[in-house]
Amino acid sequence: MILFLATLTAFFFGFLVTPIIIFFFRKNNVLDAPGGRKIHKGMIPSMGGISIMLATFIGLATWLSLDQMATTRYFLIAMGIMFTLGLRDDLVELTALQKLIGQCIAAFLVIGMADIRVTSFYGFLGVYEIPLAVSYFLTFFTIIVLTNAFNLIDGLDGLAGTISTITLTFLGWWFITAGMLPYGIIAFTMVGAILSFLLYNWHPAKIFMGDTGSLSIGFVLSVLVILFIDKNGTMLGAEGFKFSAPIASGVALLIVPIYDTARIFTKRVLNGKSPLAPDKSHVHHFLMRMGLKHDQVAYVLGGVKLLFIGLIFLGQSYNDHVMLPIVVLSAVSLGLVLDRYTLIQIIKINKTKPTVLSTRITKKAYKKPALSKEVLDREKLNMN
Repeated sequence: MILFLATLTAFFFGFLVTPIIIFFFRKNNVLDAPGGRKIHKGMIPSMGGISIMLATFIGLATWLSLDQMATTRYFLIAMGIMFTLGLRDDLVELTALQKLIGQCIAAFLVIGMADIRVTSFYGFLGVYEIPLAVSYFLTFFTIIVLTNAFNLIDGLDGLAGTISTITLTFLGWWFITAGMLPYGIIAFTMVGAILSFLLYNWHPAKIFMGDTGSLSIGFVLSVLVILFIDKNGTMLGAEGFKFSAPIASGVALLIVPIYDTARIFTKRVLNGKSPLAPDKSHVHHFLMRMGLKHDQVAYVLGGVKLLFIGLIFLGQSYNDHVMLPIVVLSAVSLGLVLDRYTLIQIIKINKTKPTVLSTRITKKAYKKPALSKEVLDREKLNMN
């Protein structure tokens, strides 16, 4: 009952606040202009993450007990830091170093104070225990990479909201089955907040979430997935719904941002470019070039996410030695097929369009009919 009420509270608060934020930003001309790597049309308000995070915090403040707040206090503070960092970046753009420092502070609270970290390889490659320093470094690296990977997929109307809603719903369910109610409440409360935002962010979007939303949500997802991996890897079967391949399951939960980031980084390096150089080579850009609309891309990638969640359910009893190669190879194979199909569709679309050269030749061949002197003499123009 508490889960339902927390979700409902966040949804209604977000539903009521988001139009106010849209009106305020439009009135004060705080709008995101199209151009460059941005593919939207018209001036659209950004920073919709304000409504997502405010709705989340209102829902949590209402339905988390004092004991549950004490249990999750460092995580909640870290969420507040990421929200502030994203808001500051949306208002006045921060440097990459400044954003990295802010993310490291939030990650330190989660790792050093809340003790949410990767504590083992859970038998993968025969490794069960890892040194504390390795645990800290690996968790830091994972949080930073996953947070920014999710930030990169926020390029189309409804896409980031769809992917995060599916992931958080699964995580919320799993935390409840594992007896970790506070984290289940956090996950479902954020689901309610994001669903209310999607009503205004679905194509054609009236508002974008901006870094205020994407950095905050990406951080929450990365931390909860790490917690899922560690607790799932160390729990007994009787304690909840146990996946025997915790690492593969965690990868599957964030397969879209992980695959997209790995793909573009690899392509940029192979082409001699900086892996951090922005471009339009993300998966969602390719799908758009194929002719799909914003909402169709969100459906396709949301469907891919559901397929991988189904895959880890099917392989629940298999360990990471079996499931991790299956998840990785499935992602790479599906990506190659998708890339190939997309290129074929792009070629077909381009063949149906007139080329620039043919357009110029057509224009050059067209001449206005000339009026000869005889015609002018014969047909006197009446200037009266």
